[in-house]
Order: sequence, then C-alpha cells, then structure tokens
Amino acid sequence: MRYFFTVSVLFILMFAPVQAQQVLFSQFYAAGQNLNPALTGTAGVSRLGFNYRNQWPALDQTVQAFAVSGDTYLEGKNSGIGFLVNGFRESFTQLQHFDIGLSYSYQLRLGERSFLSAGVLGTYAVRSVAFDEVVLGTQLDIDRGMVVGSNGLMVDDRQKSYADLAAGLLFYNQKVWLGLSSFQITRPNLSFLNEIDRLPIRWSAHGGMRIDLEKGGINDYFNNSRQERSLALAFHYQQKGVFQQFEIGSELFLEPLSLGLWYRGIPRVNDLPNQESLIALVGFDLGTGMEIGYSYDFTLSGLGWQNTGGAHELSVRFHFIRELQNKRRRDIRPGFRF
Repeated sequence: MRYFFTVSVLFILMFAPVQAQQVLFSQFYAAGQNLNPALTGTAGVSRLGFNYRNQWPALDQTVQAFAVSGDTYLEGKNSGIGFLVNGFRESFTQLQHFDIGLSYSYQLRLGERSFLSAGVLGTYAVRSVAFDEVVLGTQLDIDRGMVVGSNGLMVDDRQKSYADLAAGLLFYNQKVWLGLSSFQITRPNLSFLNEIDRLPIRWSAHGGMRIDLEKGGINDYFNNSRQERSLALAFHYQQKGVFQQFEIGSELFLEPLSLGLWYRGIPRVNDLPNQESLIALVGFDLGTGMEIGYSYDFTLSGLGWQNTGGAHELSVRFHFIRELQNKRRRDIRPGFRF
C-alpha cells in the first residue's frame, strides 16, 4: 500500500503541470473512473494509468486532453480507493481545464462470483479562458496585413473554480457487466460572465458481455495455464442536457493482443443524421503488469476525416507486479481492457 501511494504521488507530480483537456476518451475503460466511480478497485490489485488524446490534429485549432489515474483494492474491507487527474486545452479560446479527484467504492458480494459495486467521486476543478485574445475575421485588415480593433469578447473573470460530485453503480460477474453513473451532480456554474450558466448532469448507462473462446498455447508451464482468448461486446449511452451519444463496440483479446472496434453516433436524432466516428484500437499486455493501447477515431460527421485528421489516443496502464505474482488479481474483470 505504501509503495502504491508513493508511486501515485510521483505520477501526479510528473503530469499535473501539463495543460491539456478533459474530454470523453474513446478508450474509456482505460480511464474507468471517468466512466463510473464504481469501477474503482474492481481489478483487485493496485494500478496506475495515463491517457492522452489529440483530437482533430489537422485543424488549426485542436483539443488535447490527458488523464492520470490510480486505484487499489483494500483487502478485507470490500472497498476500493483511487485518485483521478484530468486536464484539457482548446487552442482557439485557450480554454483550459484542470481537475483532481478522489474516489471510493464499496463492493458487495451477491453470490460466489457476482458483485455489486457502488462508488462516489469528489473533484475540485479550475477553468481558465482568454476570449479577449481571440482574433476574429472582422478584425483582419487584408490590405495592410494588420489586426485592428477589439473582438469585443470580454469576460468578468478569466478563471473559475468549483467542487463537484459523481456517483455510480455497477453489477458484474464473469460474463456480464451493467453500470449507471452520473457526473456534475452539483451542476456548477461555468459562466465567465456575471450570469448563471449551470452545467447539466451527465448521465451514463454502459454494459456488455464477455464470451470465452478456446484457449491458446501454454502461457505458464509452472501453473499449466493457457493463453486467454475472449470476445467482448459492449454499449455506452450518455446524455447531457439536450445532447446524446451512443457507442457500440467489440474487443477481441488473444493474449497478449487486444483488437477493438467501436461505432460512435446515433443514426438519426430529430430526423437529422448524427454519425460521429468509427474507432479502431490495438492494445498489448506486456506480461510485466503493463498494458499499452492505441486507438484512432475516423471522423464520420460532416466535418470530414481528411479535414479533421480524426483523433489519436494513447493509454498506458501499470498493474503492480508484486500483487500479480501473489495471484491476488481477480479473474473477474468488468468492462473492456481499453
């Protein structure tokens, strides 16, 4: 436990100064506390993770995001605890967001291999923006090659801070998992002007099933265990105010290789097409407790794939090898690997 929190602090010190963005990651199971606080500690061992996303790199103005997370399972207490750090930066208005949070879950055993986990996440966030530095087309004097006048976008305060809460429930066993979560429960006021603009609650429903395939070759001669092979199918629906998003995907695990494919979008909303992206993923379990995943979003919306350049995403996760060697890790793992 002491080793876990020492490394956790080092991770925060390494990555906290980065100015990046909290968006919804495509590899959301690799940043599970952003999906559902009830996922805290469900791996049965201590783990640390880092996620990075670069969205629409072909545009002049991009969105970049990162997340650093860690959690551990408390033996004998049926509980999990963890931390989460998120950040983002949007280059046009220089909107930057940074939050840090602590999560807790309690896992109730419903049967020999079934669990119900309830989790909460408390966060403190800081946002800043520079609307007054945005250059609009009306300010450009093409003849003289100059920027003239002001854009008229003034804010009362360039920085806002607030505290927030999230909560979730998760049922899981060897074959299936089903979760519900809500974020921005306190509905913080995000307006940089002297007015009220409260953030809507984000609701999420997610679940899936895992199908075991025929085992592969010998993986561990001492324990006579074979390589795991499985196929997982999952969905994810979320709503925030008037906005909706739906994802459906699959992940094929042929130890040590993971191959994933997701579709994001709702075919028609209010008689309008809502196609967003097709997401391809490849991941590796290095066998040392470390997992690395890379995914790419192919843009399907009217923005166009060639115009935006899609989105690149990388995740790195480390499971503490000492606990893996002691066989404390559960063979029941809710959700995708990435």
